[in-house]
Amino acid sequence: MVSKNSVEFEGLIEAQSTEVPPISGLPPVALDDKKPSVSASDFSVPTIDLASVHVDAASREGIAEMIKDAAEKWGIFQVINHGVPLSVLEEMKDGVIRFYEQDPEVKKSYSSRDFNKTFNYLDTFDGYSSSDGNWRDSFSCYMAPDPPNPEELPVACRDAIIGYSKHVMSLGGLLFELVSEALGLSSGALKSMDRTKGLQIICHYYPPCPTPDLTLGTRKHTDNAFITILLQDQVGGLQVLHENCWVNVPPLPGALVINVGDFLQMMTNNKFVSVEHRVLANRDRPRISVACFFCYPTMLG
Repeated sequence: MVSKNSVEFEGLIEAQSTEVPPISGLPPVALDDKKPSVSASDFSVPTIDLASVHVDAASREGIAEMIKDAAEKWGIFQVINHGVPLSVLEEMKDGVIRFYEQDPEVKKSYSSRDFNKTFNYLDTFDGYSSSDGNWRDSFSCYMAPDPPNPEELPVACRDAIIGYSKHVMSLGGLLFELVSEALGLSSGALKSMDRTKGLQIICHYYPPCPTPDLTLGTRKHTDNAFITILLQDQVGGLQVLHENCWVNVPPLPGALVINVGDFLQMMTNNKFVSVEHRVLANRDRPRISVACFFCYPTMLG
């Protein structure tokens, strides 16, 4: 069953409307949140190069220290030379585009509010539970600890999701080691916990918005996870709240964005920060992002 929100989105895009549906509109105070946006010249989200992580103990210790500093001060950072091939990143983004460019009837066949299903297409991810919905479509799937049967995933993005999730699981394991070391623990301290072994992937499609000043692609929130690995395209729009200002997280070719989640903040007694972030709507072109959440397996079904 397709929801009212999906129909409104499709109607807006096809008719080039200058209005947003009420469920996506935000009051002006919620849009600017009384906090200014600032440029990269004022603040710059940390970028950490993982190229030397396996070279020697000193290099690895330096990387762990950079992660510690970023997790404490920002709650977010970007990683480069992370081991996920560029071809895999591009195929994952292409897979998301293929899914959303399918015939609407094909997409509707995956539409569901049953969060126990392996794969769900959601026209506005939380539009039914909030009066200030997000200007986006989303689909989600659970990839660990119990991977789905391939037949449960849409053909348009099946191979991309399966291939990408394998690399993300490997990178997630490395990040849990480095975070453990940043906390002064043994490298396997966090990775050995069953509580970190759930993986949910949510793929967002942000349509061009006729009036981006009246809504948000994703309203401000923190991540209900241990860590998040985010793949974003080159359109931009992701912002993080830092020192009471909204700071852009600029797309870097080949980079992945890493977020501290709520559970990691709790586990570290607020030493590491689960930071508020949001995505701006844009008028010009669609935006694609892929968020991979490492969380409690019991949260995934």
